[in-house]
Amino acid sequence: MTAPANQPAHQPERLRVAHLNPRAPTPFSLVPDAERCAAIATELGIPALSRLSFAGEIRAEAGEAWVLTGRLRARVTQPCVVTLKPVKTALDEEVERHYSPHISTPEGDEVEMPDDTLEPLGQFIDLGAVMIEELALALPEYPRAEGVAFEAAPDEDAPDTRRPFADLDKLLRSRDTD
Repeated sequence: MTAPANQPAHQPERLRVAHLNPRAPTPFSLVPDAERCAAIATELGIPALSRLSFAGEIRAEAGEAWVLTGRLRARVTQPCVVTLKPVKTALDEEVERHYSPHISTPEGDEVEMPDDTLEPLGQFIDLGAVMIEELALALPEYPRAEGVAFEAAPDEDAPDTRRPFADLDKLLRSRDTD
């Protein structure tokens, strides 16, 4: 895949905000090689990541903010949650992130941001980190091989031998009336 004419052949994964042009969008295109895809797959705990690309643009917004819009495409292999057979999934996700210098990074281990597209603006916009995070969010939580279904939950009105105390209240009431 060749880079567009206004873009370098080798795209850096981190862009220095001070070098971005506030009057024109900055296009980007990341296509990790097989070695980098294998490293990302290991980081995410999936057996294989055979294809990955992340392309889009970063442009200035009002108030010294920036917006990143793009598209993430990937081909991942995960184990089926029922059979453990490999399941290949094609992902095609739109990505949008807003970076603002007027918000700060929250303190603590697990703090939720009020808007999941809003990020604090630092000196860099890390395209590689956004790519990996968006890939992790796009992965199917419960991949299933074709034709595999979960067992249906038992009917609540049907007798169930796995509920040993199901009729205990009836037994206690009959004992109280004796």
